[in-house]
Amino acid sequence: MKKLFYNLSYFIKEAKTTIKLNAMSNFFSFLSTGLIFFILAMVISGWWISNQVVAAIQGEAEISVYYVERIDNIGAAQLVERIKGIDGVRETRLVNESEAYRRMVEVLGKDARVLEYFDENPFSPFIEVKIQIEEMSAVLRELGTISGIDYVRDNREILDKIQNIAQILKVIGYLVITAVGITTLVIISHIIRMGINDNKEQINTLRLMGAPEGFIGFPFLLEGLTITIGGGVLASALAAVALNYVYAQVAGPLPFIPLPSREDLTSNLIVLIMSLSAVLGIAGSIFGLTSAKRN
Repeated sequence: MKKLFYNLSYFIKEAKTTIKLNAMSNFFSFLSTGLIFFILAMVISGWWISNQVVAAIQGEAEISVYYVERIDNIGAAQLVERIKGIDGVRETRLVNESEAYRRMVEVLGKDARVLEYFDENPFSPFIEVKIQIEEMSAVLRELGTISGIDYVRDNREILDKIQNIAQILKVIGYLVITAVGITTLVIISHIIRMGINDNKEQINTLRLMGAPEGFIGFPFLLEGLTITIGGGVLASALAAVALNYVYAQVAGPLPFIPLPSREDLTSNLIVLIMSLSAVLGIAGSIFGLTSAKRN
């Protein structure tokens, strides 16, 4: 460790020289890694945001329980309490005919005038049941054993689609992370091999002087790390600007969408991108050094 710090100025100088030798190639590598990390940042931020939105929607998952007409208000209240005791049920609430009518008016909007053609309120009271979505099947089985229940509108198709969307987003996120990792490793290892080929004479001279392989390879590792760290900084800056724009466009017109805090999302994203850029820079440099040594 002492030798590393003692020779750090030499390593930095050599890394600068290596970068300048292939300035154009390194510049485009910096841009490409930055854009790759930016795409990754956007996918991950979209993944995080959508996960929170899906989680919020899942938290509001509910089913509607309709009971037989012979049950009066007291019996309906007892039914509500019994349903509340089922495992997986978070909340129950009795919705009477008037509230059911008002809800439908809100849903229909301008088309609600069609309801004026009915002489009486066409809607029946029901029990609104909020559930834990992963316990939906068990809750439905329990409801099937309770007498007095006429019909259950479970919204299973919609809730299943929500779960499927969450799984698809997770798979896409993992695929993009894998693709970015492989692409970055290939780019950095290629840059390192180019630098080694361009400095063969200097490397051979250092070997003849007895310099260890670690001493010879460390400037090239700094080169790869510099490119990926620079790409991470570029990606972080672009991601911060993009998130500011997206939040400005979405948060105002659609305030009901449960978006995470922009500041927290941006800071977490920057930490992740910079950490990944450092890890991939080191890994790509080591891979390039080992592959060049074999050749």
